[in-house]
This record gives sequence, structure tokens and C-alpha cells, in this order.
Amino acid sequence: MEESRLCQWSAIRSILAIFQWWGFNVTVIIMNKWIFQKLDFKFPLTVSCIHFISSTIGAYLVIKVLKLKPLIQVDPEDRWRRIFPMSFIFCINIVLGNVSLRYIPVSFMQTIKSFTPATTVILQWLIWKKYFDWRIWASLIPIVGGIMLSSVTELSFNMLGFCAALFGCIATSTKTILAESLLHGYKFDSINTVYYMAPFATMILAVPAMVLEGPGVVEWILTCPSIFSSLFIIFGSGVSAFCLNFSIFYVIHSTTAVTFNVAGNLKVAVAFTCSWLIFRNPISMMNAIGCGVTLVGCTFYGYVRQKLSNQAPGAPVLPHTPRTKTELLPLVSEKLDDKV
Repeated sequence: MEESRLCQWSAIRSILAIFQWWGFNVTVIIMNKWIFQKLDFKFPLTVSCIHFISSTIGAYLVIKVLKLKPLIQVDPEDRWRRIFPMSFIFCINIVLGNVSLRYIPVSFMQTIKSFTPATTVILQWLIWKKYFDWRIWASLIPIVGGIMLSSVTELSFNMLGFCAALFGCIATSTKTILAESLLHGYKFDSINTVYYMAPFATMILAVPAMVLEGPGVVEWILTCPSIFSSLFIIFGSGVSAFCLNFSIFYVIHSTTAVTFNVAGNLKVAVAFTCSWLIFRNPISMMNAIGCGVTLVGCTFYGYVRQKLSNQAPGAPVLPHTPRTKTELLPLVSEKLDDKV
């Protein structure tokens, strides 16, 4: 009886973890789109900087004040030599995501973001000459095909927004690849990742944001008819962005890799639906089919990766065969790629 209750509680906890992760993720995306579209606050660098500042404060409170997560110690030299380059890529990734949200609908942006597994595999193959099982390559076919179909049939297509989202996928993949070489030996969780990278990202972005968008932000503040409610939404998006990172830590420890992969793809569908209900951006039937095909490909990709990682001992290590004697340790779990 006791074992049955523990199993039931474990299942309930997993479901609650997934729903709160979905909630924070969709909230951040919708709030950012609302800021750009409804509040007419068209300053993606400033929004990103606010997110980094909020994440810096939040991570400090969680680790140093509330002590909910132990701090992973990093050598001072490594902070500049290793973490700073990672923070630069992390910064580019967030900024490109916010730029894409300014110009294209949430539904289209989320579909393009699903292209990340393909860019990761392709970059690892081109740069590190890593070997991938044929099933990995096969899983990329529906991902690429679905993206192409969605792009061709997107009724609200914008080239700048499309390129920003696409290069955002490349930045995410680059961050994952560089993590293995730059942060060898440090196995961070999501909160420690934010703790070390968010301050650097704030420092990198603060000056460009003030120079390029500062005058526009001042003008917007002076002309905004409802300044206090608007600022509440803008800073609220920063708090939600940090809560999203914290929710990722919780959901990782409450679900399996397969469940996380499926839930992640369903999250795209939830964001797709919520964005349409709120912003009513036009979606063609072929565009919806393209998104569906992409999600099926992502699900198949996750299934293949999980199956290959669980293969019998003695079989070749996949998704790649190491070409050096020392196998590099990952920065974080592969399930941490969904930070906003």
C-alpha cells in the first residue's frame, strides 16, 4: 500500500512539474510578445537585459540567501577564460529569441526553434567530425521538412524575424557544443548556470542596450499612457524568465528523459495554440501541418537519442564515437536546452 502511494505521488509530482514548466515557458513567451506588440515596447536588447538582471538577482537569492541549491565552485580564472565565452553565446541566444518575437508570431518562432536538434547534429558533424547513427539523420528529415513547409506557408512571414530565430537555433547548438570543451569538469545545473552566466550576459548587453535603445526607451516612458502597468508587465517578464529556469531544475528531477522530450514537444503545441487564441495571428492549414511534422520529427529524434544512450555496454557510444582518449564531461544535462 505504501509503495502504491509513493508511485501515485511520484506520478502526480511529475504531472505538476510538467504543467508548471509549461506555464512559465508559455507565460514568458506570451508576455514578451505582448510587450513588443501590445505595449509597443520595441526594444529587444532592453527586454533581454531586464531578463538577465532578474535572473542574476533570482539565482543569488536561491543559492546564497535561501540556500535551496548548493553553489558549484568555479576557479576565478575559469570564470573569464571559460564561462565568459559561454555567457556571450548565451546572451546572443536570448537576444535573437526576443528579436524574432518582435517580428514573427509565437507559433512560427516556436516551430523554427524546434530546428535546434538538426543544427546541433550538423555543427557537431562539421566541426568535430562526430559519427551519428543513421537513425539520428533519419529523424532530422521530418524536422527540416516541417520547418520548410511552415516557412513557405507562413502568412505572417518576416525575413528578419525568421533569420533571428534560425540563428538563435545555431547559437543554442553552439552553446551546447562549446560547453563540452570550455567547461570540461564542471557539471552545472540550471540554477548554477544562470548564477554564473547571467551577470556576464548583463555586462555584455548593458552598454549596447543603452547606446542603441536608450533614447527610444526614454521616449517610450515619456509617451506611454499607462506607464506603471506597462513597467509591471515588462519587469514581470524578467521574473517569469528566472522562474522558468528554476522550473527546469524541478522538472528534470521529476521526470524521465523520454517524458521530458515528449512534454517539451507538447509544450510547443501549447504555445502555438495559446498564441493564436491571444494574438489571433493567421495560420494556414499547411502551416499547422508543417508544425505537426516538425514536432513528430523532434519526438522521434528524442526517442532515438534515448534508445541509443541505453544500448548495451560494449556497443559504440552514441550519438558520437569519441576520437580522443578523454571523453569530455557535459556542462549540463541535455534536458536543459529549453531556457528562455
